[in-house]
Amino acid sequence: MNLFSVPGLLTCLFFQVVWSLPAPETTEIDIDGGIDQDIFDINEALGLDLFEGDIKLPGERNSIIGDNYRWPHVVPYVLEDSLEMNAKGVILKAFEQYRLKTCIDFKPWEGEKNYISVFKGSGCWSSVGNMQMGLQQLSIGASCDRIGTIQHEFLHALGFWHEQSRSDRDDYVSIIWDRIQSGKGHNFNKYDDKKSDFLNVPYDYNSVMHYSKTAFRNGTEPTIITNIPEFIDVIGQRMGFSEYDLQKLNRLYNCTSSLSFMDTCSFELENVCGMIQSSDDNSDWQRLSQVPAGPNTDHTNMGECKDSGYFMHFDTSAGGEGSTAVLESRILYPKRGFQCLQFYLYNSGNESDQLNVWVREYTSANPNGTLRFIKEIKGSPETYWQLHHVSLNVTSKFRVVFQGVKGSGLSNGGLSIDDINLSETQCPHHVWHIRNFTQLLNTSPAGKGGAVYSPPFYSSEGYAFQVSLYVNGTIDSPFNLGIYLSLISGANDDQLKWPCPWQQGTMILLDQHPDIRQQMSNQRSITTDPLKLSGSSSNYIWDRPDKVGSEATFPNGTKYMRGPGVGTSAFLTHERLRSRNFIKEDGVYILLTMEDISHLLSTQPSILPPLVTTTSASTTKPGPRPTATTKPPSGTKTTTTASTTSTTGSTTQPGEPEVPAFCSDNPCENDGVCVMVNRAPTCRCPAGDNWWYMGEKCERKGSTQENTVIAVSSTITVFVVMLIVTITTAVCLKKKYKQRKENKESVTLEETKTSF
Repeated sequence: MNLFSVPGLLTCLFFQVVWSLPAPETTEIDIDGGIDQDIFDINEALGLDLFEGDIKLPGERNSIIGDNYRWPHVVPYVLEDSLEMNAKGVILKAFEQYRLKTCIDFKPWEGEKNYISVFKGSGCWSSVGNMQMGLQQLSIGASCDRIGTIQHEFLHALGFWHEQSRSDRDDYVSIIWDRIQSGKGHNFNKYDDKKSDFLNVPYDYNSVMHYSKTAFRNGTEPTIITNIPEFIDVIGQRMGFSEYDLQKLNRLYNCTSSLSFMDTCSFELENVCGMIQSSDDNSDWQRLSQVPAGPNTDHTNMGECKDSGYFMHFDTSAGGEGSTAVLESRILYPKRGFQCLQFYLYNSGNESDQLNVWVREYTSANPNGTLRFIKEIKGSPETYWQLHHVSLNVTSKFRVVFQGVKGSGLSNGGLSIDDINLSETQCPHHVWHIRNFTQLLNTSPAGKGGAVYSPPFYSSEGYAFQVSLYVNGTIDSPFNLGIYLSLISGANDDQLKWPCPWQQGTMILLDQHPDIRQQMSNQRSITTDPLKLSGSSSNYIWDRPDKVGSEATFPNGTKYMRGPGVGTSAFLTHERLRSRNFIKEDGVYILLTMEDISHLLSTQPSILPPLVTTTSASTTKPGPRPTATTKPPSGTKTTTTASTTSTTGSTTQPGEPEVPAFCSDNPCENDGVCVMVNRAPTCRCPAGDNWWYMGEKCERKGSTQENTVIAVSSTITVFVVMLIVTITTAVCLKKKYKQRKENKESVTLEETKTSF
């Protein structure tokens, strides 16, 4: 079934009547248990006693100053099969944020000497820097699958300590020592610049690497008080990288640009970011700060800054029907072959006015550029800025082209664009714009009575879903935003798999900062496990909504079925909601994506890791060496759990990671990897579908064809040898039989003579 062949697929849902008896009211499942647990809360509840709460030390605390502790700009990694499916998807999303905002990239491990192995251990933890130990573990355990937590642990792995351990810490925060749990005071030690370099970046209350105010407390009072009171509820955020986090990371690794970022423009400078006007149109885009018919302000500053706040405007109140104005970006050079264009549009003209997005592609065959149409945007005039995303798929150098076209109707205004961002990332599938948000905050009750529900959306696989936002949280947590995802009855239910398998829904509360690199959006992901049961019930949570859901009603009165909601009541505190540009023009945007991640069910590399050893001195022998197209046996393990907790409550420290022992000098030829086996160097030779290297140094190449010749030759040789052996044996037996017969006759004759 082609999901997008019929226009207005979403509209169909509004007219679909579900003829089913109403089920009991659907429960909502809180994956956080109603508690906003930080990394250190999770680890403490598990009884872990890690350095500074989440750092795995190989021994004494080492300095990370120096190139020895840096990773290459492309970090090899393995996602172990032990990881939860949701965690695997969020880890890949965290990698995309690194690519967007830094020059650090991540690639699946292909036999490199040092790599990061991400597994589901006990808690969330990492080592600091590149330990040069081969396999280096990083644990993303239960409840650690939040993008800010994953960014935090990978920043440790890339070489960063916690922010509050800086040598200048006491100038910015005060540690209340008598409120710290007994025996935990060492977690608040600070270190001089011989141990940790803060790279001449100011102290950062917003850092994703900062402790929260409640870290390791023994009561209800904070252990850390910010010397600037306004930041007391800011420290400890796990939304994502702060601006200073990125400055430090980019300085540490000498980044001069980001990998997937391409361009941003808020039109604050008169050069309009290098954009150019076309000479082939009837009109021009104008750089303005307001238009009588709207907008009254730009989207960047919302009129809050004097003598600033500009946007580009195409006036459709003058000129004839079909008049155009074309604005082209500077020339851009793609690397990945897919891009997302994000911008805000204000329509104060007529519903027949339209904005067309094109790309001008430059190739060797067309050096002057060829225009390719991408998308037409039309709609009724509104009195606010609207967010748009346009997916591009460009592989050659290009320009983005904005073409305004005057329609047939009367207009008092026109089309305005602002805050353009272009990146080589995937666009969100859907946008949910909630207006008059301040009023909702001020008037909505806590609990279900204060929930607002999104329109119906469809995943790329055809599953219908809906998101509910608890504006004032639950009755128990009224100062949080709560968010839940539900499957709902849809037009494709009869053609889909049930229970719904491995669809990952991601809900992002957008930070509307004009530069995508500095946005600190808050997001959570939910993955549909088809075998997950609903509490003590025998029903599957993600089964058909008309089977496990309850009846609900759209605003137009249409009935539908809504399945159980899965999410969190601790999505974001109201304090953090106001700390960034989440609310702008009294509206918030929630970006939604639901995608199939079933390909992540098995994510081990296509070749086995080298030999690993454990701290108990036991040796794990590798299984049969696979070829380039086979995966390791499902029972092969490359990691051990981080720690164990006994039934008596005592705990053990996380054991030393299993580490492949590489040879200091690699004697192996033909890209063979040298490892130590019983303290002796041994070569692991590469292999393909019908070829392999062999010998002590991988010096000889074998192939299927050669083996066939050898096998045939061996067969003939064996046949000849066996024939010779058979003939020789027959001759010998015959001779022996003849001799025995002669001897028998002789004995008989002698006996006859004796009888006489």
